[in-house]
Amino acid sequence: MTIDFQNILKMFIALFIGVIGSLFFIFLNLPLPWLLGSIFAVSLAIRFDNLKISSPKPFSTPARILIGITIGSAFTPEILEFLDLYFYSILLVIPYTLITIIAGMYYYHKYIGFDKKTAYLSSMPGGVVEMVIIGEEIKANISKITLVQSSRLFFIVITLPFVIQYIFKVDIAGNKLITTPLASIDFMAFIYLFIAGSIGGIIAKKIKLSAAFLIGPMLVSIALHSTGLSHAITPDELLKFVQVVFGTIIGFTFKGVKISEVIKILFSTFGHFIILAIISIIFIYIAFNLFGFPIISTLLAFSPGGQAEINLIAILVAANVPYITLHHIVRLFIVMNLAPIFAKRIKD
Repeated sequence: MTIDFQNILKMFIALFIGVIGSLFFIFLNLPLPWLLGSIFAVSLAIRFDNLKISSPKPFSTPARILIGITIGSAFTPEILEFLDLYFYSILLVIPYTLITIIAGMYYYHKYIGFDKKTAYLSSMPGGVVEMVIIGEEIKANISKITLVQSSRLFFIVITLPFVIQYIFKVDIAGNKLITTPLASIDFMAFIYLFIAGSIGGIIAKKIKLSAAFLIGPMLVSIALHSTGLSHAITPDELLKFVQVVFGTIIGFTFKGVKISEVIKILFSTFGHFIILAIISIIFIYIAFNLFGFPIISTLLAFSPGGQAEINLIAILVAANVPYITLHHIVRLFIVMNLAPIFAKRIKD
């Protein structure tokens, strides 16, 4: 087997462009810089035919494994200790998630004209990367899913601080992200977790599980972390690199997509954001009145944003982090298991 060094160089140039885009987004203080910045930079770069770059798809499988074990690492014994205390509030996450999916799918299919598979994954209150991975497998429109999911997170991230600071009068100043750098982790424990996750992915692929190299490692990681057998976590630097990898791969899906189409989808997503806001307000009102948890904690628990971004806001406003984290873990678990199961059964 010959190694195509020229193609490898093209992939690394594409990743470098992705990193430049990420740094640009960090400079502008924009949300999700490592993912959205790389998508932005690469989607611009591919419009220049003379620029010899290639999609880094060989990096996709290890990156999927890393995402899977990272999701699973949230299921620690310490977090699960709070399950009985928050049980009935967490139960509301099930109808909340199902209603947001059904409403979103109806909106994108009936009113925006997306095909059913793309509408389904666009409506999911899950992560950008996870939905794109599943979308690739079922041949949905990746560029539309990326735009919709990224825009949803963008609208939520810029709206929540405003709501908390100006409506609830809670100071949200500061932007220090609490992360775990590579130098602080148990390297061997992380390697063992990655190997176990890889084996989980291979087994999941053998039994034809959807999104095998995402779901398999996630289930293995949940089993190891929830029982206390593993305390390993994915270092911050690797998570940033994973976001650049997927951002770069996603950027290539915009080849041939007109700017007018991008603007149209952005406006369409704002309509979905309003629907999500209405559903969230209803469930926040129900949860707050039934269970009496502080309003800011309830607001963040039922906000359909990314877990990392919502938890960062929770830390800044001194909200109940275990309460919020458990709600988002359950929502993500529902989404990650529902999405691949039903996505393959959808026929346009």
